Amino acid sequence: VVRAGAAVAALGSLLALLLGVSRTTLAMARDRHLPAPLAAVHPRFHVPHRAALAVGGVVAVLAATVDLRGAVGFSSFGVLTYYAVANASAWTLRRGVAARVVPAVGFAGCLVLAFSLPWTSVALGAAVLGAGVVAYGVRKVWGRRQGDRPGPGGR
Repeated sequence: VVRAGAAVAALGSLLALLLGVSRTTLAMARDRHLPAPLAAVHPRFHVPHRAALAVGGVVAVLAATVDLRGAVGFSSFGVLTYYAVANASAWTLRRGVAARVVPAVGFAGCLVLAFSLPWTSVALGAAVLGAGVVAYGVRKVWGRRQGDRPGPGGR
């Protein structure tokens, strides 16, 4: 009974993550950071069906080919970094000490948890984030060198 409950809970969590990541993929494709076909929205159901299939495919391949403990650690680092950025953004919404306590505590908590993960997860996560920052910077510079026309990064 406990195993069945754990399986249902894990599948529910996985489904929520897949749907969230597919919508992030849709937004990135619309901003031309990912291939344009991933920005397609199903005409009847109004969901990012191509992005959902792509994300599901990537997750299936990773689940079948890598050590799941490492994948969970890497994923946890990414999610905690994402939440740290969200808390840092929330800091700017309101002025005053009371309105900034929760984002500050949330930001600090996310960083503490992220850097308490196994060092391989932290190193790989930081490397992927760093590669993304470099790729974004290169695309911005490339766009400016094209006569300030919007490059593949859009804005």
